[in-house]
Amino acid sequence: MRILFMGTPDFAKVALLAINEKYKGEIVGVVTRQDTPKNRGHAMTPPPVKVAALACGLPVFQPANLKEENFREILEEMNPDIIVVVAYGRILPTYVLEYPKFGCINIHGSILPKYRGAAPIQRAILAGEPEMGVTIIKMAEGIDTGDMYAKASFDATEGNFEEIHDKLADLGASLVLETMDKIFDGTAACEPQDDALSTYAAKVEKADRIIDFTAPAAEIVNKIRAFAPVPGAEAKLSSGKVKITSAKLLAEAPTGEAGTVAALSAKGAGLLVINAVDAKIQIERLIPEGKKEMSAGDFIRGRRIAETDRFE
Repeated sequence: MRILFMGTPDFAKVALLAINEKYKGEIVGVVTRQDTPKNRGHAMTPPPVKVAALACGLPVFQPANLKEENFREILEEMNPDIIVVVAYGRILPTYVLEYPKFGCINIHGSILPKYRGAAPIQRAILAGEPEMGVTIIKMAEGIDTGDMYAKASFDATEGNFEEIHDKLADLGASLVLETMDKIFDGTAACEPQDDALSTYAAKVEKADRIIDFTAPAAEIVNKIRAFAPVPGAEAKLSSGKVKITSAKLLAEAPTGEAGTVAALSAKGAGLLVINAVDAKIQIERLIPEGKKEMSAGDFIRGRRIAETDRFE
């Protein structure tokens, strides 16, 4: 088989490595986004998929626009039988979707039809979904609207974004290999999505990361999980902004107004409990503005919070 892979971030890199290991010598090319400036020095940084592809000795293409005629020529030269797309970050033109005889398949990081769109993992965590998973779809014109080949899921009541992301990436990689085998031997079957059950996972904005302590405690903890370890859910104190990277819900009624300190201890890892509107939240790790991540105990010992303080 002649396999073309299209993807950009770490989530896609896991699938690329798995496909390359199983179908050694059958990947005819890897298409990814262009290098981007990163960090304070603005050094041009390649996407994770490019780094992995080059390490595997695979040809890499970074077109600025798939609608340009030169990419059509590149596609025809590679002549793929199937295109595997994982978090590529651009909508595929019709001529790309229709080119390979086995079509274009996609690993999507949600149990479709819920959470179509750019940020399915974070939106599902924010919503407190008890179960999360991946879906392999046959791509069509539309955002994550194609017929479904396969789904797999796991319990997602615990874990932050990074932990759940990595589980989903591994699950997607194994499921796409199973699906590709079935497609190639002619045993794969699809089922259409029920559009009435679909939801849209919009791109995450900075405002989504701001913690409102007047919200229900479970929503606050889910927000912290959804943005941990980076970029972090944000709150304000009199000592400055903080990013909270780990917290847990306590089955205790609040003993004060939302955002106020309910318990404070500098011993060991520390004890920092905050009142929400309906319960208490224990903050375990956080990042003060301009500092590195630290435990609640180190935060308290640094005198960055007092019993009279209030999170806003």
